[in-house]
Amino acid sequence: MNKTPHFYTVIAAICLSIGLVLFGFIIKSAAVDVKSMDRSVQVKGLAEREVNADTVIWPLQYTDADNNLEKLVSRVEQKNSAVIAFLKLHGFDDDEISTGSQSIIDKQAREYGNDNQKFRYLARANIIVYSNAPDKVQNALGKVSQLAKQGIAIVQDSYETRVEYLFTGLNDIKPAMVQEATEKAREVANKFAKDSNSTLGKIKSARQGQFSISNRDSNTPHIKKVRVVTSVEYYLSD
Repeated sequence: MNKTPHFYTVIAAICLSIGLVLFGFIIKSAAVDVKSMDRSVQVKGLAEREVNADTVIWPLQYTDADNNLEKLVSRVEQKNSAVIAFLKLHGFDDDEISTGSQSIIDKQAREYGNDNQKFRYLARANIIVYSNAPDKVQNALGKVSQLAKQGIAIVQDSYETRVEYLFTGLNDIKPAMVQEATEKAREVANKFAKDSNSTLGKIKSARQGQFSISNRDSNTPHIKKVRVVTSVEYYLSD
């Protein structure tokens, strides 16, 4: 029996319809899979640690004044030697002590100078301690008043003369802190997945926040608080 062109047209139409149905099913399944893969949860994990400062910078500053410039310079040199002797007495080595900026001001040379000033010349001297032993600085700080008996008044209440405590061992604790923060983030993600009747999947993305180092409080600047927050996004599935 000869098949008419109409018969082939019908067959082609049926095949096309079946193909469209199958294609639609495939597209729908793929869309469902993509939608499922898009389900995720983003969480943060915090790690904190208290550490002792391992480096300290201590500027010892004092001022002196006189009308005789030569006498003033000589007295500043003597006082510098006295300050250095005090520091060595309290355990500081030569490589921990340096002479900072020394300045002498001629008040009469200023345009706004006052003829009623008692002393013409004002000297400001600095001795700097840079040490890896903060305990030695804390001990010496409690005894710095001994220098007053030698006529040396150490300035301690200005921003320039504040003792600066530093922590330089961050690289040694970074890996452990990042691991701790990541583990805490996963704990939060697991709790979320459990509460939402989901299963926690692989990590979709992760970002390590900046490490911050701050004083634990204003009274103990030699104790530092190290902090890092890690952001992690996990896939979720039913």
